[in-house]
Amino acid sequence: MSQSLQQEPDPVTRPLFLASLLGAVLATPVFAQTSVPFTLDWRFEGPAAPYFLAIDNGHFEAEGLSVEISPGQGSLDAIPKVATGAFPMGFADMASLIKFLDQNPDAPVTAIMMMYDVPAFAVVGRRSLGVETPQDLLGRRLGAPPPDGAWAQFPVFAAEQGLDMSQITVEPVGFPTREPMLAAGEVDAVTGFSFTSSLSTMRLGVPAEDIVIMLMADYGVELYGNAIIVNTDWAEANPELVTGFLRAVAAGVRDAAADPAAGVAAIAARNPALDSELEVERLNMALRDNILTPWVMEHGLGGIDAERFATSLEQIGMGYTFTNPVDASRYFTDAYLPTDGSLMMQ
Repeated sequence: MSQSLQQEPDPVTRPLFLASLLGAVLATPVFAQTSVPFTLDWRFEGPAAPYFLAIDNGHFEAEGLSVEISPGQGSLDAIPKVATGAFPMGFADMASLIKFLDQNPDAPVTAIMMMYDVPAFAVVGRRSLGVETPQDLLGRRLGAPPPDGAWAQFPVFAAEQGLDMSQITVEPVGFPTREPMLAAGEVDAVTGFSFTSSLSTMRLGVPAEDIVIMLMADYGVELYGNAIIVNTDWAEANPELVTGFLRAVAAGVRDAAADPAAGVAAIAARNPALDSELEVERLNMALRDNILTPWVMEHGLGGIDAERFATSLEQIGMGYTFTNPVDASRYFTDAYLPTDGSLMMQ
């Protein structure tokens, strides 16, 4: 009888055999993931759900990425973090980025994925304080944090509505005091993101029917909103990782739209003090009004319309004097957007 060419180890050698096999398994290299710190422009609130879902649902992991998300203190905080390389990627207001690049033309940063096709820039007022229309701002007090993206666009809003800004008393306020001052009647209106200032004011006890949201996009402002930005040096060295990141974010947006409560739960896992009911409403507002717009549903997430972008640059110039030639290609590139259909939201 012929013997097998491969015999099972006898009872004496089996332990050594198993130990050797285990060592071989442990020595097998594990697929390495690239760490990508990502900075938001603001706190962990409902609209950030797509990024956390991209972590929890494995979308970043599938792209070979290990992503850690950090909160921010406004776009003017997030942009320098990415430009200096402290964070390879971040989230910031497009108009603020354009002005930053005009003032720092050699900064290695640009926008690569438009997230808020319609910006959330708004003036939020109170009916009981006499503010229901843009014209009602004349002769009244407007609370505006100096680093606020919405405040940066207010001159465009004012120009489009024919408002004389000298007739508006602008109160520089801090982000933490903006909504409390509106709720207390210390200002009549504030600039801010629609889904942030309105809901935060309601949370302080102001009835929803007393709050007026004037979304600047409804009053002639053609600007784009927040975008994902990248350090261009890092992007040039890691183009596939950048595209993978954007593909994972698009998957996170679809997940958030399918189950907003799950999206907020992902944030609440990192912040147990979160008012989940409020944040679900905030997320739904952002998805409806800013992210999944008719243009995005037709063309896909992340891109821009060149003609509209040109108009937005003209509008920025209405309240800001460029010191360098305006170059649309310097502020946004679609070179890293996935082309495999993963950006379609339907």
